[in-house]
Amino acid sequence: LREPGLNLRVVQLFRAPGAVHTSRLKARQALLRESVQVLRSRHRAEPRGPARHQQQHLLLPPGLLGGGRAPQPQHRAEFFLGGALEVICQAWLRDLLLARRAPSWLRRRYTQLRYEDLVQEPRAELRRLLRFAGLTVPPALEDFVLNMTRGAAYSSDRPFLISARDAREAVHAWRERLSRQQVRQVEAACGEAMSILSY
Repeated sequence: LREPGLNLRVVQLFRAPGAVHTSRLKARQALLRESVQVLRSRHRAEPRGPARHQQQHLLLPPGLLGGGRAPQPQHRAEFFLGGALEVICQAWLRDLLLARRAPSWLRRRYTQLRYEDLVQEPRAELRRLLRFAGLTVPPALEDFVLNMTRGAAYSSDRPFLISARDAREAVHAWRERLSRQQVRQVEAACGEAMSILSY
């Protein structure tokens, strides 16, 4: 970031944790290996030595673990997905706090983008991002972004399909798909980061 020849800029994309959790649950088998890797990254980052207080995995279905045993095979995906979202939110929080305390030279090179803002105001957010990067906005790029976020279809059954769709429907879809208990669990695991990001 300090290398003048690179002029590097960082855009960090965020999405409402409830929506992230819903998407991850929908694609649970495709993301199982990735979730295990995310969980392993937490264990690599934790200091060795005397056991510290371990945060309980909050995003697990009730009764998933019985008496400290390993999760049942039919619940393994939920176990890993829930734990991975906790790790993701903890990493977001570290990034957000770092950005708040960052010196001015870093703040000038870093910006945040919420998925929901991009979907609601695609042209304005695109202009903001390109202005931040020192780039101009070609009209064809504006048309492309508008098409990709305002398409005629909404394909929620194919999470990795990249196509023109009405992404505004995806912004609040998680509210209908997660139970109240799951929403409370997401808020407990990600509440501090959600507050900073105005979720």
